[in-house]
Amino acid sequence: MDINIFTVFILAVFVGVEIITKVPPTLHTPLMSGSNAISGIAIVGAIISTKVGGELGTWLGFTAVILATVNVVGGFMVTDKMLKMFKKK
Repeated sequence: MDINIFTVFILAVFVGVEIITKVPPTLHTPLMSGSNAISGIAIVGAIISTKVGGELGTWLGFTAVILATVNVVGGFMVTDKMLKMFKKK
């Protein structure tokens, strides 16, 4: 069971890197604000995986929780900064 979880983790890393590198820089900021909901779902899945996969699943799930949380917080910070640029002074 541990090798299956590790395989899914590695495949998710490769898919994530491929998706992110294909997005042009001009679309990255608007898409980041929209992807916060998806990252929130990833946090829930990572929390669930910490209880399912034994010791390896716990560590991989913990790592996924940390990274997805950083992604959500960073996305909100970038979105907030972007919205402040459009406010009238």
